[in-house]
Amino acid sequence: MIAGKDNTPVEGAERPILWALAALSLSILLSALGTSIANIGLPTLTQAFGASFQEVQWVVLAYLLAITTLIVGVGRLGDIAGRRRLLLAGIALFTAASSLSGLAPALWLLIAARAVQGLGAAIMMALAMAFVGDIVAKERTGSAMGLLGTMSAIGTALGPSLGGLLIAGFGWRAIFLINLPLGLLAFYLVYRHLPADGRKPADEQAGFDIQGTLLLALTLAAYALAMTIGRGNFGPLNLILLAAALLGAGLFAFAQTKTKSPLIHLAMFRDAVLGAGFATSALVSTVMMATLVVGPFYLSRTLGLDAALVGMVMSVGPMISALSGVAAGRIVDRLGAPLIITIGLIQMAAGAFALSVIPAAFGIVGYIVAIVVLTPGYQLFQAANNTAVMTDIRPDRRGVMSGMLNLSRNLGLITGASVMGAVFAFAAGTSDIATASPEAVATGMRITFAVATALIVGAFVVAVASRAHMARILLPEDRS
Repeated sequence: MIAGKDNTPVEGAERPILWALAALSLSILLSALGTSIANIGLPTLTQAFGASFQEVQWVVLAYLLAITTLIVGVGRLGDIAGRRRLLLAGIALFTAASSLSGLAPALWLLIAARAVQGLGAAIMMALAMAFVGDIVAKERTGSAMGLLGTMSAIGTALGPSLGGLLIAGFGWRAIFLINLPLGLLAFYLVYRHLPADGRKPADEQAGFDIQGTLLLALTLAAYALAMTIGRGNFGPLNLILLAAALLGAGLFAFAQTKTKSPLIHLAMFRDAVLGAGFATSALVSTVMMATLVVGPFYLSRTLGLDAALVGMVMSVGPMISALSGVAAGRIVDRLGAPLIITIGLIQMAAGAFALSVIPAAFGIVGYIVAIVVLTPGYQLFQAANNTAVMTDIRPDRRGVMSGMLNLSRNLGLITGASVMGAVFAFAAGTSDIATASPEAVATGMRITFAVATALIVGAFVVAVASRAHMARILLPEDRS
């Protein structure tokens, strides 16, 4: 069934729901694959261009910065200009930039192409989630969100292995050129199976907040750079960038109160569900990034695993995410988002606490068991939180809300890589984890995930407090 404007199924719809969801799923998969597949190619790129690692890491950073800084703006633009036509433009941009990346003769051109590819990915990520309310009945929103979460996990998990095979067989250019046929398929599916944009009366057409979009983009860029430059070691440049981000946030908030068509209605943060949804998403993402930052060092330095075994163990989490996402969405539809948010956070807290204590006693088995507890909890939380935030949102605000959800997740990942990495190094008592003793790394692991447990408990408190206000979000017009 396809959902109508009032979120009720439309009988005899021309576009089967499965094909529409396939179009959105492929868009999400490509945007996730764009990050993870490039990481595996960085060592090869240093040789291909005769560049340092600090230079080639901008191939990944340019992509992430573009997504982080632009995702809210493109979500709002989709609300105004039409989500289907902008999603088609985003896929075309992503595909063309991928081709240019694969053909780039110089590193600077590759980095520039990756930034453009990130813009396309931002459009795909924001509008794919926003489209759920247009094509899926309200009571099936959780299942659709779970499916999109599964595709994101598959894209993240598939990147390293697929990238390694492509580089070994065809060279580094193939990791970007693979997006050409996939992008063309995504374009066809969106064009063929997603509903056309309706025309709005002239008196209902909102303006696009260019000033607010630029201020927010510059603010987010400053924050992202402050968190990533120096790899967690805060120097003068990091502090300057962080101060610039704080100043930019203040200017952005002031500008939003003075414009007739603000990019973000600041009043929405008074909504308990929206405010809690964004805050908990950022906290949870910070913790999940800790597993990616700390895990490889613990497995290799403390448990003594070789690179192949480390890779196998690290793949357990993404595999569980891929397998549990759809089931998580169905559970949300059956039991309701508020309850599943609470259950997911409790399970995540148990998993984070287990990571701080069990591996020390049971080694690799203990580590895997803790991940098996943590990861499904994350999928439950993601499906439920996305459903809670996106359900009952006015159609003309779905794009910007989807952008805000994705932004909160990205900011959590960026913050987690920096802050949790710094906590790990501090707890281990060294600035060079690569040469730390096994005992020091084990201590760092224990303390880092004790902190992670505290963050999840904080997210739980926020979520529980917001449930007291659930009765306030019964009507779409209450959610601006």
